[in-house]
Amino acid sequence: MSKCVVVTGASRGIGRQIALDFALSGYKVIANYNKSEKEAEDLKNEIISKGGICEIFRADVSKENEVKALFEFAVSRFGYVDVLINNAGISKSGLINTTSLEEWNEVINTNLTSVFLCSREAINIMLQKHEGVIINIASVWGVSGASYEGAYSASKGAIITLTQALAKENGPSGIRVNAISPGVIDTDMNKCYSKEEMEELIDDIPLGRIGKCRDISKTALFLAGDDASYITGQNIIVDGGFLL
Repeated sequence: MSKCVVVTGASRGIGRQIALDFALSGYKVIANYNKSEKEAEDLKNEIISKGGICEIFRADVSKENEVKALFEFAVSRFGYVDVLINNAGISKSGLINTTSLEEWNEVINTNLTSVFLCSREAINIMLQKHEGVIINIASVWGVSGASYEGAYSASKGAIITLTQALAKENGPSGIRVNAISPGVIDTDMNKCYSKEEMEELIDDIPLGRIGKCRDISKTALFLAGDDASYITGQNIIVDGGFLL
């Protein structure tokens, strides 16, 4: 029987590629989105056209009641949640001394609180069978904080340590929890960089290129599968050597 994966922030970028690649690998996909309804519909149609199974569900995953509704939908549709990919995230650039509390809270709630809320719901489902996988999408900026990215760095660093805590708590119940920290990936989030800034970033990457969304989705597929059955509590850095 094929497994069910819930992917948050699945309408674009890394989340979209994760949803697509999991579907093409035989998973039943619940693709969460918040504002990008057309993109989510396009994703669903593409997956179905390629023989996969996908349902989409709108939810602001920083809000408790909407997260509960998301997981209730997943269970009602597919009976169980085998894998959760906490991918939803935003970034707001700026110096800390010019960052408003509203901006700070928006980043922390979207990036970090969503991981807590979704993981809590998923764990309560996974405990029924004493098995499951949670994969949290962090960032290299959560390993080495970035200037002008204080709130983002803080949220992603906290995701990494939350991953470790959840792995310790839930390992005895057969639930594995890992994080992936992407480096510079070709997504809309990095469209803020000028051509010159991007060239400077590439100069700092030993492999000489920015990453592709598939570099992250394939790592997630590995971590979700049986070949990674003895891996938990880890933060896998996928950055082409950027942090070296």
